[in-house]
Amino acid sequence: MMLCGFADEIAPELDLQITCCKENSITHFELRGAYGKNVLDFDKSVRIEVKSKLKANGLGVASIGSPIGKVKINDPWDKHFERFKIAVDSAEFFGAPMIRIFSYYPPAEGEDVHKHRDEVIRRMKAKVDYVKDRNVTLVHENEKGIYGDKGKYCLDLLKSVDSPKFRAAFDFGNFVQVGENPLDAWPLIKPYAIHIHIKDVIAKDDRAVPAGQGDGHIEEILVDLKNSGYSGFLSLEPHLKAAGQFSGFSGPTLFKMAVDALKAICQRNGIALAGS
Repeated sequence: MMLCGFADEIAPELDLQITCCKENSITHFELRGAYGKNVLDFDKSVRIEVKSKLKANGLGVASIGSPIGKVKINDPWDKHFERFKIAVDSAEFFGAPMIRIFSYYPPAEGEDVHKHRDEVIRRMKAKVDYVKDRNVTLVHENEKGIYGDKGKYCLDLLKSVDSPKFRAAFDFGNFVQVGENPLDAWPLIKPYAIHIHIKDVIAKDDRAVPAGQGDGHIEEILVDLKNSGYSGFLSLEPHLKAAGQFSGFSGPTLFKMAVDALKAICQRNGIALAGS
């Protein structure tokens, strides 16, 4: 397995992100932001700088950590689809095989987004159709408050869209936050999971903690991944200092703590990590 990370959780500055990742055996970025800008808002010069510095330091981009789908389901489709196209272009520019996406919030707080199932699936199918001839796969992250927040709704999306271009990014902590045991969600999503987000949460006080210290059952599921022959990315998104709707933050020290906790789980279970 390969270590990957949301490097903007380390610091806004690209050089600090790179240094910390190299020090912690992280081989790839899940590219979400740098210099306080989201990856979809990089201008040409920032794009070139990020790509050249990553290459010079032997780092790759596993996924574009986009915010696509983190809008209300009734927000204008055309505008959002154009932003999605930027995410696809970004993936191609950085050589990323995956783009992280979400499955929409309800029109207003307190409403049930699942009443808008048909529109959610229509939008997902349109995005999948756009990338059908491109070398990129869309990975859906289960996120609190969106259509695909729990296992059964993630499975509904994956089965309904029914495309190898649409797969799952499994996030342990997010399932805990919506009151679901990740061990219950895992069997549903496992056949579609090609990307793993390492985030753990203590349910009783909704607090992010290093891997293995919360209710995410990360160790059990990683062992199952190993036994199943998984050789993809484990992407650290620890949120140990702050968690927001569109990003989180840990800082270099806490990010290292998160990496060390994951490495410890892997070491005691014989899970080999590339570059470690």
